[in-house]
Amino acid sequence: QVQLVESGGGLVQAGGSLRLSCVASGRTFRNYHMGWFRQLPGKEREFVAAISWNAITTYYADSVKGRFTISRDNAKNTVYLQMNSLKFDDTAVYYCAADTTWPPIHGGDIRNWGQGTLVTVSE
Repeated sequence: QVQLVESGGGLVQAGGSLRLSCVASGRTFRNYHMGWFRQLPGKEREFVAAISWNAITTYYADSVKGRFTISRDNAKNTVYLQMNSLKFDDTAVYYCAADTTWPPIHGGDIRNWGQGTLVTVSE
């Protein structure tokens, strides 16, 4: 398994930006495609963005296209989520995920998760 630790969450006003980071350890990072998901209390975990192991291919949920950018640095074992033009509806706990199957968009199939980082967007 790979261990994942997210950081970078916080409180931001609508229209603002945040960058989330997720550092991986335990297994070879470049073996994994990476994804970001988010979840509100009482709701299912929702796919946000994914990036292939070599960073050539990215995939986004329609709700974040044009506002969020996923990237990775394999030398630093880190995946990022740059979030711009944040909206109130982006408020959620954001989770990092790692999977060897592309694309990692089905949360129920993924076994490697971080602990989550809370993003709160005020109106």
